[in-house]
Amino acid sequence: MIKFGTLGAARITPAALIDPCKNNDNALISVVAARDRSRAEAFAREHDIANVVDCYEDVISHPDIDAVYNPLHIGLHHEWSIKALRAGKHVLCEKAIACNAKEAEEMAVVARETGRVLMDAFHYRYHPCFIRAKEICASGALGDISEIDGLFHVAGHLENDIRTNYETAGGVTMDIGCYPISWVRHIAGEEPVEVSAIAEIGKPNVDLFLTADLTFPSGIVGHISGDMRNGGEPRAELKVTGSRGTLLVRNPIAPQFGSKFELTIDGVTTREIFDKRASYDFQLDAFIAAVEEGITPYTDAEEAVNQMKVIDACYEAAGLSIRGL
Repeated sequence: MIKFGTLGAARITPAALIDPCKNNDNALISVVAARDRSRAEAFAREHDIANVVDCYEDVISHPDIDAVYNPLHIGLHHEWSIKALRAGKHVLCEKAIACNAKEAEEMAVVARETGRVLMDAFHYRYHPCFIRAKEICASGALGDISEIDGLFHVAGHLENDIRTNYETAGGVTMDIGCYPISWVRHIAGEEPVEVSAIAEIGKPNVDLFLTADLTFPSGIVGHISGDMRNGGEPRAELKVTGSRGTLLVRNPIAPQFGSKFELTIDGVTTREIFDKRASYDFQLDAFIAAVEEGITPYTDAEEAVNQMKVIDACYEAAGLSIRGL
């Protein structure tokens, strides 16, 4: 069994790890700490976590855990993930894994040196829906792929949200735009050689909307869009266009909440339905397999570095500062 310690009492933790652990006989959250101990105690009572400790250091040094879940704000991912790795713990780190590619590279080096798993928590990548999309695109069924479109838009109202602070590595691309970047990269199966981008900012240097074009060595062009401006309509969509047809996936991020998977080849359209099990459950399965069996996860440390390189390039192309610099 993999025993986790979690840093903080983040809103994402119940869906991302607590519920998956309840559904998995091979995983358990046994330790939690938060900046405010009373908050950690309330969180532990609500979610049946046995041990509350005083600080993050006490989590990563706890003798009864094997792994650390890091859902802290992005500005703290690098510091606390490295500390956890050096304490001998495996790490499941929320996306974006770091402020920038340099930090991600430093984290990957420590993971290699310590022989511990460092996994970027892009849960969608482990759901059968995206695995099937990747399989279709890699099979040649769509013919020669020319374009990949990915967008993730949410309603805004984030004026006082930590995700809109540059100091904590905020911005739409770090928070949600990273998803379509990841979708497009994984479907293309290669890294872009040219990036152009346009952004709309709220606070100085903080993007509320960013659209980018990614040109790949094969000639595929990816179009990505992230939007968290006020008044926007929630929408997540992936579309792949080839010489023989298209693949349209609505809600590739979390198909368990409803999705559309529509494949059109030579004018014939088929639709597929997938397991309603949560994407986070599949992610936990992959993390356990990485720890116990040495199976490399799709979103390992090296993949995370490549992801952050593209995010950095988007910011530079849009005339914005790379986070954390």
